[in-house]
Amino acid sequence: MSDIRASLARQGLLRPRQDRAIAGVCAGLGRRFGLSPWVARLLFVLLLMVIPGSQFLIYPVLWILMPSE
Repeated sequence: MSDIRASLARQGLLRPRQDRAIAGVCAGLGRRFGLSPWVARLLFVLLLMVIPGSQFLIYPVLWILMPSE
């Protein structure tokens, strides 16, 4: 698992210490793709509405895999 976390860190996918609402997953995704944390959260919620139930799988997996700053 440390290889996956290191790979995500190299790609710029880190959960920031600031701008966290819950775990910082959306803030980290937003930072990586040049979006504000609130825009990233909105897009994340809209995407999860397209695939019902996926939020119970995707968010916790990203929370575990994305390293914190």
